[in-house]
Amino acid sequence: MAQPKNIVCLGGGIGTVKLLSGLKAYTENISIIVSVADEGGSGGRMRRLYQMHPPGDVVSCLAAMAKSEEQAKLLTYRLPGDRYAEDHILEGHKVGNIMLVAATQIAGSFDAGIALLKEIFGVKAHIYAATKDMVSISARTIEGKIVEGEEAIDLGKYEGKRVLEHVFLHPENPNVDERVIQCLLDADVIIAGPGDLYTTSLPVLIIPSIKEALIKSKAEKYFILNVANKPFETKGYFVEDFISAITKHIGVFPFTKVVINSNFSFSIPEKYHYTYVMKHTEALHEYQIIEGNIVDEAFPLYHDSKKLAKLIWETI
Repeated sequence: MAQPKNIVCLGGGIGTVKLLSGLKAYTENISIIVSVADEGGSGGRMRRLYQMHPPGDVVSCLAAMAKSEEQAKLLTYRLPGDRYAEDHILEGHKVGNIMLVAATQIAGSFDAGIALLKEIFGVKAHIYAATKDMVSISARTIEGKIVEGEEAIDLGKYEGKRVLEHVFLHPENPNVDERVIQCLLDADVIIAGPGDLYTTSLPVLIIPSIKEALIKSKAEKYFILNVANKPFETKGYFVEDFISAITKHIGVFPFTKVVINSNFSFSIPEKYHYTYVMKHTEALHEYQIIEGNIVDEAFPLYHDSKKLAKLIWETI
């Protein structure tokens, strides 16, 4: 089988980083469309202080595609202190976030700043912010409560039942770089996930022009399920619930292949309150389900980068 010319990954969080870290052993011909709805931690502080896209997920993707482990360590090194400190305080910041702020100011724009760091670190992958506009998200819980902001949604910082029903993007129809749309239309393979469903994956998928291009694209489309359910986002979700949530948000489940972990033998430490994502029934015939032992044995909340990339590559 001919190797694909263009792989596009949607997301940006730790799940995307895990995927990229494995895929780069097979190809550098990857485009990454990164969610910029983040408002927490070092990236959120930079966002507020400098009125720019949050740099955190972009920097994590740069580090994942960096040429050496030393480069990746430099980009992701966090200065001692509280990552949630006041916005103007240096402590707790990721060094790569500071570098991207500086690169943005030197080069004149966020995209140009990414390009500058790519050149410095020898990264060949294309990395794009999902939107040109600054965006934020809110969510509605099953009780009808509206929760504002990615951090509050992600960490369950609100009263009432912490069960989400819907996530919303603000503004609803932000501007998107034409290169983002074109790389989706030109893709041979599009991969969404793994990642937090309501705060990383859906904030990219519900962008109207990205949704339209994703549906229109002739690429093979993969959705990678998380290994484990996050307490305040997908508590108790089965595979079918992820599919239903995406369908409810964008009107269709555009992915033909669904990748899930099949190894549940490693105990998840109770302190994390995570549980494995499993199938509820076997009635998933309309999708091509790809199952494999892709859990990280040392930390079973996440995927093993090498196992995940190998499974994907063997099915392309």
